[in-house]
Amino acid sequence: MERHITLPLTEEAARSLRAGDRVYLTGVVYTSRDAGHQRLCRALERGEKLPIDLKDATIYYVGPTPAPPGRVIGSAGPTTSGRMDAYAPALLAQGARGMIGKGARSPQVVEAMKRYGGVYFGAIGGAGALLAACIKGCRLIAYEDLGAEALRELYVEEMPLYVVIDSRGENLYELGRAAYLRS
Repeated sequence: MERHITLPLTEEAARSLRAGDRVYLTGVVYTSRDAGHQRLCRALERGEKLPIDLKDATIYYVGPTPAPPGRVIGSAGPTTSGRMDAYAPALLAQGARGMIGKGARSPQVVEAMKRYGGVYFGAIGGAGALLAACIKGCRLIAYEDLGAEALRELYVEEMPLYVVIDSRGENLYELGRAAYLRS
């Protein structure tokens, strides 16, 4: 099924998505990778206020390249999501709803997605320039010292993604493998 979703990603919208759905997101997404996730989780452990409100937030696992003249961002392809698996359950527990990246997720992340109504979107690796064309705004939020891994707010329009793992735990990678083995 094809879906056009305006962010923030509510629990109701997230739970309506199914593995394999093609989704076009429009609205605010946040960027963060391992170092940023670690800082967010350490701040939570210390009881500190986070630099963003995670309620219904979507986090894109990306370390964008610097913006060339006349553009808001450089190449912005997804990074391997498994590197964030140690941190994702804590962020989902705080209200984060969507995650964008590439590759498999751990059973602990899938369980947290089921519990909190999260969804994992797959972006096509190697298509950073194409995905950057969907990014219409970019603003630094926190952790500037992390360079490409700093926490940023992006405004995206019609960002093309697939639901890889839905809030029920259905996994497109596993469904595709099973279909292949049946044929």
